[in-house]
Amino acid sequence: MITSLTPTRRSLLAGAATLPLAAPMIWMRRAAAAQQLVVRTPGGVFDDVKKQTVYDPFRAATGIEIVPVAATAAKLLAMFQAGQADIDVIDSGDDVILQLERAGALEPMPYKEFTYTDPADIDPGVRRQYQVGSFVYAFVLGFNTTAYPVGKEPQSWAEFWDIRKFPGPRTLADMASGAPNLEFALLADGVPMDKIYPVDIDRAFKSLSRVKPAVPKFWDTGALSAQMLADKEVVLGALWSTRVQVAAAGGASVAAQWNQNEILAQAYGLTKGSRNLAAAVKFIDYSLSPDVQGRWLRAYKAIPVNQKAYAQAPAELIDPATHLPWTKSKGFRQDIEWWAENRTKVSDAWSKWLAQ
Repeated sequence: MITSLTPTRRSLLAGAATLPLAAPMIWMRRAAAAQQLVVRTPGGVFDDVKKQTVYDPFRAATGIEIVPVAATAAKLLAMFQAGQADIDVIDSGDDVILQLERAGALEPMPYKEFTYTDPADIDPGVRRQYQVGSFVYAFVLGFNTTAYPVGKEPQSWAEFWDIRKFPGPRTLADMASGAPNLEFALLADGVPMDKIYPVDIDRAFKSLSRVKPAVPKFWDTGALSAQMLADKEVVLGALWSTRVQVAAAGGASVAAQWNQNEILAQAYGLTKGSRNLAAAVKFIDYSLSPDVQGRWLRAYKAIPVNQKAYAQAPAELIDPATHLPWTKSKGFRQDIEWWAENRTKVSDAWSKWLAQ
């Protein structure tokens, strides 16, 4: 059913095209229905899947229609600064929502008002004061199975960096995707997973220089990363797990090695000043309930944040040794606070490093 995904945080941070925040469409649709909720989403296939598994069932259950619109982080901040509240719910990467939180643009998440979901069932790592995760995915070591059969691929980022032992072109994330893979560069250089942050930027770029000759192109969109791997333009890559899983489900000769995966999260935030706050809370609450998480994320190939939905998650996302998601058994969580404070510095260093 799914042919491609539009990952959230990266397209936002890269400044993807957006709809106007106060588009007439929003106002006309508000006037045409008794109750509507405007939600910022990534659009595309994300909305196609969520319409079938969340939006339409939510409307049937509550009578509230979801109106998805697109907006970058910059547009959302501009909306807040202008005193507008045309968007009720922000559905985005957790790092983007952190930017809005720091700008004072969000309401606290009222967990005590949840009725569909027990807040205690939500993964504590994504249950924060001003945002709550909606699903979890990861940066993983993706590989083309015709080049490296399952079990013969690199088992770590140190092996990914070993061009002699594991020859062939590979790809890594470009700064334009949102963030380059500095964490994996440090792991390849011997830094333990629990010592990655704060990132030693100089050391990370020195490590990247060792693998750079084997990287014909750094990817700037998730679609490109998966296409390069499926077409065997590269045989190894750091990719989003959702991209690998969807490509594999579509018949591509690709797979994921989950060792040392970097945990990422999509999340919800409540816009300060929303005229539909109660409906917004109800929508978030509903979408985090176990059965809804199971139905939605089986289709989207992502990991639930409601721990009671783990049993409904796609089998390929669960570690058979622990019966927990691979993100819990083999991963480390991206430090979004560190990236919020250092993104500009990394971007400057990235531009200089690419020019070398």
